[in-house]
Amino acid sequence: MIKIMVDSASDCRKEDFFVDYFIPIAINIDGKEYLGGVDIDSNTFYEKLQTAQEFPKTAQPAPQTFVNYFEEVKKTGDELIYFCISSALSGTYQGANLAKAMVGYDKIYIIDTKAATHLIGILVQYAAKLREKGFTADEVVEKCEELKGRVKVLAGVDTLEYLYKGGRLSRTTAAVGSVANIKPIVTVTPEGTVDSIGKCIGKMRSMQFILDKLAGFELDENFPIYSLYTYGTENCETLEQKLQEKGYQVAERLQVGSAIGTHVGPGVYAVLFVTK
Repeated sequence: MIKIMVDSASDCRKEDFFVDYFIPIAINIDGKEYLGGVDIDSNTFYEKLQTAQEFPKTAQPAPQTFVNYFEEVKKTGDELIYFCISSALSGTYQGANLAKAMVGYDKIYIIDTKAATHLIGILVQYAAKLREKGFTADEVVEKCEELKGRVKVLAGVDTLEYLYKGGRLSRTTAAVGSVANIKPIVTVTPEGTVDSIGKCIGKMRSMQFILDKLAGFELDENFPIYSLYTYGTENCETLEQKLQEKGYQVAERLQVGSAIGTHVGPGVYAVLFVTK
């Protein structure tokens, strides 16, 4: 039997029907450690993020965490596919591979998704559908490896504060940008990093930038379009209205958790889609 594993950076939940194994990623806020998706929900995280004295830090799971699950899979003779947070964002991928080598079981497949949050969720749900249809683990991995390069996100960042605190902007750039009401547009690159692809003055212009970029892609109609938000839905609702005016149907609004939310903060508005 094929088992599916995710970590909490995927923003999947351990109770989701397609998740067999769930690995929480720890986050430290002002000296207290929380396990993502276990003992802190996204809204609580953002509330703590806005009042934190120090920038939150994440800690990758220990290899032994993976060893325990991998040994279980080896014992039952099942196959396991792990959809891991981008290796460019976390050392979790390396830790999982170390654990696989320690267990010595070749029916464990570790996919570097080059992604985070609900981009991973799209891959996982696709894998679950393929599993239901009777595809082998090798076939599921091959098809998901092909799909991962087609899952895209375009996101508007409402505040520069957290990009600065996370070391992605200098103090001067953040200060000037805030005064000028600069709204960066970020995406997850093919290399699995979070990078800026544009800067606009004001939210309305940044939303138009997102719409213009989206129009340049040929969308795969076999996959839904989702809107994403971090904390507070007002900006996302405005983006949804503009998407609808352009003929795009948003299937669902999804919340981005701590793995990405730490760096972009509250007020984010985004569109998630799959290209042909």
